Amino acid sequence: MSEEVLYFFDKHPDALPLYETFEDKVRTVVSDVRIKVQKTQISFYNKHMFACVSFARVRKKKDCPENFIVVTISLNHKLKSPRIDIATEPYPNRWMHHLLISDESEIDEELMDWVGEAAEFAARK
Repeated sequence: MSEEVLYFFDKHPDALPLYETFEDKVRTVVSDVRIKVQKTQISFYNKHMFACVSFARVRKKKDCPENFIVVTISLNHKLKSPRIDIATEPYPNRWMHHLLISDESEIDEELMDWVGEAAEFAARK
């Protein structure tokens, strides 16, 4: 794990295993992924950014578990799933989906299918 990632999780060390599981699975789904650690998010790129991990506020604080990450994926359509906390369309036909992940079991086949779809969408842009 890079020092940048460790620093990113400095205030949320118990969420690091969630991120590690997510990163490992992204690397199995998307070839040639590039990862960029920034101040507020860790972004995943192929040709363009297709996903990121953050601690964005997607629920009221009282409704958030103690340890979590927020996974954001970009698609050309709106997903209809109770797992999606927030979906926004910042540009026509570009939907940003935010999912709060608090357990490694939530980093499942369905989520990784969406990540793969997001990577394909980013590669076509």
